[in-house]
Amino acid sequence: MTSEKASRSYLTSVFNCRCPRCREGKLFQYPARPFRFKRSMQMNKNCTVCNQVTELEVGFYYGTSFVSYTLGILISVFSLILWFITVGISINDNRFFYWLAANSILLLLIQPWIMQLSRSFWISWFVKYDPNWKTNKPKDFLERQNSEQANNW
Repeated sequence: MTSEKASRSYLTSVFNCRCPRCREGKLFQYPARPFRFKRSMQMNKNCTVCNQVTELEVGFYYGTSFVSYTLGILISVFSLILWFITVGISINDNRFFYWLAANSILLLLIQPWIMQLSRSFWISWFVKYDPNWKTNKPKDFLERQNSEQANNW
């Protein structure tokens, strides 16, 4: 019987913001907290477990705006359906505007989590899981990195 720990699934590693290569190391230095936007977006330069680079190239995470927009739309549609089922929507009163205010507050409160989740999804589409990560070295992305342009956004 081996003492190897079972690997996390793809969705579990993405939702827990784990390294996509080893699915063990944390991508972010701090957990997502409401109203702490700057601190919650600080990523580890490399995975603490398998040494995978997290910023593959300059501007790598620009595409996460599309992912976070999609997540925001999905959450809004889900909350609208939930509001419709529980409270209802009518043209005779302001219940729709109450939902709009509640949804806006919800999206503001979970924005750091949405941003971390979108980065986690984004890197998982470009860095694939390696079940033999202990013996295989991570891909070298040094030719795409420019330390002078890092965090220049």
